[in-house]
Amino acid sequence: MTPKRKLLFYCQYLLGMGHLVRSMEIVRGLNEFEVRFLNGGQIVPGFELPAEVDLVNLPPIKSDETFSELFTFDQQKTLEEIKQIRAERVLAEYESFRPDVLVIELFPFGRLKFAFELIPLLERARADGEVKVVCSVRDILVGQRDPQTFEDRVCQRINQFFDLVLIHSDPHWQSFGETFGSLDKLNCPIRYTGYVAQPAKPDGEASRDSFVVGDEKIILVSVGGGRVGGELIDCAIDASDLIAQTHPHRMLIFAGPYPSAEDFQRLQQKTATRPNIRLSRYTTDFPAYMERADLSISMAGYNTCMNIITAGQRAVVYPFTRGGNEEQARRAEKLRALGLAEVIYEEQLIPTTLAEKALLALAKPKPEIAAVDLNGVENTALALQELIAGAES
Repeated sequence: MTPKRKLLFYCQYLLGMGHLVRSMEIVRGLNEFEVRFLNGGQIVPGFELPAEVDLVNLPPIKSDETFSELFTFDQQKTLEEIKQIRAERVLAEYESFRPDVLVIELFPFGRLKFAFELIPLLERARADGEVKVVCSVRDILVGQRDPQTFEDRVCQRINQFFDLVLIHSDPHWQSFGETFGSLDKLNCPIRYTGYVAQPAKPDGEASRDSFVVGDEKIILVSVGGGRVGGELIDCAIDASDLIAQTHPHRMLIFAGPYPSAEDFQRLQQKTATRPNIRLSRYTTDFPAYMERADLSISMAGYNTCMNIITAGQRAVVYPFTRGGNEEQARRAEKLRALGLAEVIYEEQLIPTTLAEKALLALAKPKPEIAAVDLNGVENTALALQELIAGAES
């Protein structure tokens, strides 16, 4: 039997867990490769990892809400010490694994503060000569204060180090050029894969959950990892009383794995006298809960929006916009244009307005699944196989 080609996948997530979810969904589909996964963020308790993937957890680093500062979880070491340890570990993993393909998620289109460990890794891969280097990037980039300087630096790094850029988007719905205007200056191939979507498990937790069974409407409330978006949960709990006046319902809230024990306890106390509301931290069966719900109230991250589209779900989305971040707002407006969602912004977030938007969404029939390419996993695997085949021919 011919041994599998080796693929080293680097992923760093800072605030939420969306980059981890998308990246791990991609590697689940890389059955033709032996995969080692370098994880740079805080591990998510209960997160399901493919058994065949060799997971390497680097000392985790997170950021503040504006992505301007990095922080370490290790109280015994400084950030600079952790960065040095990580840089050495990344190169050591490369040397021990000796990959045929190196996939780096987002960088150099983002994660610029991690150049301290990624530039040495890229230089090492280029020195090998035969290792194929790939950038895996989502549909929308975060805006920059100096776009031209940023794009010039991205082009320089892509052209110096990378063999392929995989954009996990459908260009008919969201062109990468809308947030990156220098695509024509990139010398390596650019390939749209379609969106990366999570399939619902037919026999998972949701299928056995009595809370989502019955005649009452099911409202699903979620905020991804939970480091931001807590105000949406508070508002949804208060809006539930207004929605219930005309639409008896059960509200299932996933607060995320990251809120502090104190914050989660406060939410528990707030929902304790509301028997129609159940508060949980996290589920590995979220896509199935999305399918079972009658309405989703959530933020507008990549993965949740794909869950909404895949399920053909009614939705109210609340984009994260702090620090001038427009990524989620752009995606939310795309959903609104497709007729898939009502959008509520931070300055509108009061219970009466959220209840109005929820009732407006509930009054509509469930939408048809949008004509958006959701084959990102399969197309990514195919693109990587073709990259290797081309190198061997």
